[in-house]
Amino acid sequence: MGTIIYLLFMIVVGAIIGGVTNFLAIKMLFHPYHPIYVFGKQLPFTPGLIPKRREELAEQLGKMVVEHLLTPEGIRRKLMESEWMNGVVEQVRQFVKTWLSRGQTVREFLEQMGIRKPEELIRTKAAQWLDKAYEQWMEPIRSKAIRDVFPDEVQKKMETRIGDLANYIADRALDYFQSEEGKQRIAKMIDEFFSGRGMLGNMLQMFLNNANLVDKVQPEIIKFFRHSGTRELFAQLLFNEWNKLTSHPFAVVEELIGKERIRQSFHRLVIGAVERDDFLARPLADFIAPYQERIMDEWIPKAVAAGGRWISGQVEMIIERLQLADIVRSEVESFSVERLEEMILAISRREFKMITYLGALLGGIIGFFQGIIGLWL
Repeated sequence: MGTIIYLLFMIVVGAIIGGVTNFLAIKMLFHPYHPIYVFGKQLPFTPGLIPKRREELAEQLGKMVVEHLLTPEGIRRKLMESEWMNGVVEQVRQFVKTWLSRGQTVREFLEQMGIRKPEELIRTKAAQWLDKAYEQWMEPIRSKAIRDVFPDEVQKKMETRIGDLANYIADRALDYFQSEEGKQRIAKMIDEFFSGRGMLGNMLQMFLNNANLVDKVQPEIIKFFRHSGTRELFAQLLFNEWNKLTSHPFAVVEELIGKERIRQSFHRLVIGAVERDDFLARPLADFIAPYQERIMDEWIPKAVAAGGRWISGQVEMIIERLQLADIVRSEVESFSVERLEEMILAISRREFKMITYLGALLGGIIGFFQGIIGLWL
């Protein structure tokens, strides 16, 4: 009976020693939080292992995250997964639909983007853009001949219209001189002709009779304007003048009209059209509506795919710029020891208990064998 009690005693003592030892070992991972000094000497094993090695733990966690968890290859594979890509596309589509359904106007959108007084900004930017566009367009053509500025089709059309213009002038002149007003004009011109010749002119006018002279001159003038040669002459004269005009450099046109007047005309035309339309008060959805189906079905998937490819090619640079290892390290270092203890125990509390129980079990087994050895000796 005494032998059994002795063995039980040894088993219990061994179990207590093993369990308490493991329990203290687990506690000493975190406790004490700070070093303890006795007579100016720091006690061994203070502070606990994790508080003492927290900086090393933070650094190693940072390296582990970058080198083994958030690796460029893993991120790249995730970005290229069709399921993930489809999810992003759907989210972007939903965002665009929600954004358009709010009925936000162009003015509200610009103000939301931090642009105050968008009307003034648009006028200023439009004027600057028009001035720049005008100079870019005019700079290479100022020294060119006018005929070289216009396309060949325009040149041919203008040359064709010269003949039409000659016929138009001849027809209008013919109509005029056939009218009573034209007849009176002929009479006046004859009177002015003879009056300018002095006495001889007056004598001739008396003999010839002004009315009869008008009746004779008018048909000849009409014949002149009806004659095909007259029209060919007009066409040739107009064509010659057109060639002279178009041989001048285009800068002549600019000087003739006035550079500032041209600029102001463009400003009034474009800016006036914008202000009349009052597009700032219109919802953004009105401008996007004609392209909405195409945006949803084509542009968004292409944009997401292009964005994914771009990010995939920049993963290493992004990780390097973000300095993920430093972020993890600084975050871990910012945790209090109590917080770290809570986190680790929340994950491993059961395992720590099992380690304690295992220590008690092993201690009991060792105590049993120690008792056997003690009895044997």
